[in-house]
Amino acid sequence: MIVRKTATELEKMRRSGLLVWQVLQKLRELAVEGASTWDLEAAAAKMIEDAGARPAFKGYYVPAAGETYKFVLCTSVNEEIVHGMPNPKRLLRKGDIVSIDTGVKLDGYYGDSAITVPIGEVSEKTGKLLQVTQEALEMAIDRVRTGNRLFDVCGTVEEHVKSNGFSIVREYVGHGIGTQLHEEPQVPNYVDRKNDNPRRKEGMVLAVEPMVNAGRPESVVLKDHWTAVTKDGSYSAHFEHCIAVTENGPWVLTRP
Repeated sequence: MIVRKTATELEKMRRSGLLVWQVLQKLRELAVEGASTWDLEAAAAKMIEDAGARPAFKGYYVPAAGETYKFVLCTSVNEEIVHGMPNPKRLLRKGDIVSIDTGVKLDGYYGDSAITVPIGEVSEKTGKLLQVTQEALEMAIDRVRTGNRLFDVCGTVEEHVKSNGFSIVREYVGHGIGTQLHEEPQVPNYVDRKNDNPRRKEGMVLAVEPMVNAGRPESVVLKDHWTAVTKDGSYSAHFEHCIAVTENGPWVLTRP
């Protein structure tokens, strides 16, 4: 069942979303050559605690992994698509890209967002990968409108990514969000005809998160049971926002 939020609930989600945005802006500054992914983890954990919120990911049980996640952030570097784990030994180097994904629960409601940050100067192809992935998200946001269907959102991402020569990760998708981190519906970054295609209605909130590979779309999970990487070793980018459907159009809850 897709849960529609009241105006009061959306305001609470807005506060959660803005906290996530503030954390990610700070981490963008800290993601520099020589920093470790653990440096980012420590900074995020302190900001979330100081704000009186709870990290959304830490302690979250995932059946496929068979255990709960132990970190505030997912930090996925280069060929890592999602669920990369912070590590004091994982130093960021010039030419890397790092996806930083985090969420919080504040006053009973979740916010969830992700950015991918280049470390210093990156290759032309990698720069285009980041640009196209972010463009796909912005184009999808514009489709989160009353009366549009889910496939309008999914298809917009798929078309833009493929037309620019990149590929869509199919194993990991966006989702509804609210009092639970993951709610209905699932939001693939491609049109999946096996799924329902509900219309967008006022009060629905979607976490839309394109995950785009520079090479082929296939992924594998490492022996740590968490980190998903591209099968061919190509770089992968990831951006995410939470968007509410309102009578005035899309409202991105995870940025000012």
